[in-house]
Parts: sequence; structure tokens; C-alpha cells
Amino acid sequence: MANRSQAPAAPSTAPLLQGAWLTRGTEGRFSAYLPRDGEVVRWTEEPDGTWSGPVSLGGDGLTSFLAVGQGADRYVHLVGLRPTTGGEDHVELVHSVQFQTGRPAVAWRSIGHSNGKAPWTGNPAVAVDGQGRVYAFMRNGGGGLSVRAQKDAGGWHPWWDLMGSKTDPSPVALTNGSGFVELFSSHAKGLVRYVQRESGARPIREELLPASVTMGTLAATTGPSGHVTLFYLDQDGQVRAWSPERSLEPTVLSKAVGTGRLSATRCLVDGEEHTVLAQRSADGRLALASYPSERETEGIQWSETGERHADLAAVLTRGPEGRLVAMARVGGGAPLVTRQKASAEGLVLEGWRSIG
Repeated sequence: MANRSQAPAAPSTAPLLQGAWLTRGTEGRFSAYLPRDGEVVRWTEEPDGTWSGPVSLGGDGLTSFLAVGQGADRYVHLVGLRPTTGGEDHVELVHSVQFQTGRPAVAWRSIGHSNGKAPWTGNPAVAVDGQGRVYAFMRNGGGGLSVRAQKDAGGWHPWWDLMGSKTDPSPVALTNGSGFVELFSSHAKGLVRYVQRESGARPIREELLPASVTMGTLAATTGPSGHVTLFYLDQDGQVRAWSPERSLEPTVLSKAVGTGRLSATRCLVDGEEHTVLAQRSADGRLALASYPSERETEGIQWSETGERHADLAAVLTRGPEGRLVAMARVGGGAPLVTRQKASAEGLVLEGWRSIG
């Protein structure tokens, strides 16, 4: 399996999602977000379990990309790409936030581009630290990573160059158990991690770990220890896990069922914390696998669910009772959702249903 080209490519016209595009509010209800026709639309779970929407959150001509991050305060931060003047494929990052489930989001505001006025260089990743500050990461024109972070008193710091070169166009950002932001990317020669060591500080680039990585497949989750585990496909098509703070070297979990990006979360299975992975299988169905969290040596076994789809992207999250909730975007219609059965042993899902 060959590594993806290092050269930037134009954004796809198909919807491309990054991060937690299925979120849960303080009252336990879910919201789902998708880019569509130059704007972002949202579906909202109602108290009786039905869904309303889609409702427009605006966007003024956004591309088909959307990154979503959510903090401990449950505020939902949306970052999109919007075309600008100055040249072909030039874009800027724009940000909006929803403070409460089902309520309007604030107006979209530009946070610029790490290279000023520049063409697309990569897809942003969003994380929110333990103090509620947003960090928008993106690959810059030099192939390294840059970040723009919110200030304590409002507004944004200028873009910080985190250095690096030849990185994955779609890095992964999340927050660890200490409330610090971490960013993972890959390089032609291995894996790269950027991590905060102090609250509000600039993330620091650590030494590259030599590894065989397929770009565009990264996913990560924070485990019960508070440490982050990264998942990716190596160039032999194997799913591997890497957790630097746990001294876990890249460890094979199983053969992948497809070639695309992984999704990851944690949930309860038979009362025990499990990590769940998802990937679109080679025949177009969603495949799931789980293992007791932070016990990677037990490996995983895949099980396929739902119907076959030519275009499928999935997100996994944890419901109010700790059970798995999975959502899939298939084509241009409303997303499909399923939940882990409460009474069943093991990881058993209900039937898939449309939220539209």
C-alpha cells in the first residue's frame, strides 16, 4: 500500500469531515453537522428521541470541508474553509460556535490562513483545551504544521509555526486527560506528535518516530488513563496503535478491512471500558471492532454492519449511559444513526435509521 502523495491537492467536492461532527450537549441530546451547498446544516435530537432539521447555520459559500471540536463545557466549535480572492483555490479558515443544543450558532468569523492569502494546503483539525480555548491546526505551505489559538480574554493569537515538513494534509487533534491539546500527523518517514506541556502554551514538536504510515488514515482517542492513543494504517494494510505517554510502540491490532480513514471512541461493553474502531470495508459496509481500552495486545476482530455504500464516512461517540452511538454519512442525504443495544451482551447495535 503506497503512501499518499506529499503534494497538496485541491479540496474534494464531496463532503469531507474532520473531528466530532456528532456531538452531545449538556442535557444529553445529540447534534449532527454537515457541510452542504456552501453552508453548514445541523440536525438536532429532540427530547423524545426524534430528530429535527436540517437547519442552516450559514457559512457564506464554504467549501465541502468541515472540522468540529467540542470542549468540556460542551460548546461546539465549527471550522470551515471559505474561498477568498487573490488566486485560484485560495481559502481562509472561518470559525463559528454553538453554545447550546438546538440554539443558533454565532456568526462565522475569519481566522485567516497560516500563509496569509494562499491556496489550500491541508484540512484543519480542531481541539478545545481544558479551559475552553480553541486550537485550529493546519498544514502550512512549507509542509509543516501551524496553529491559531484563542486567547484567555477573547480574540486569537497570531498563527504559530510549529515547524515540520512533508506532513499529512489531514492531521488529528484532541485533548488529553490533563486538558492539554495534542496533535498527530504523519510524515514520509514516520509519525509526528505535537503536545502542550503547559496550559495555553504553544504545542511542542517531538522527535519523529520512524514508522510505516498510510497518510489520510489517522484517528485518535483519549483512554481511561488520560493518555492519547493514535490509530493508523501502515503500508502493509495493518491497523496499528501508538501511545507515547504509555510507552506503547506502534502495535499491530489486526489487518484493516478497507483502505480509508479510521474512526475511534470509547464506550462501555459489558460494563467494561472498551475502545471501538470503525472503517469502511472494501465492499462498502461499515466495520466495527473493539477491545478493552489500553490492552492492545488482545487485538481486534472486525464485524460489518449496515448496507453497502459507495461513499461512506462514520463518526463514533459515547452516549449518556456510556453506550456507543455511531453515525454515518452516505452520499448527499441525511445521516444514518445507530446505537448499542442496552440489554445485549457484547457490542451489538440496533438497526440503522435515517435522521432526516
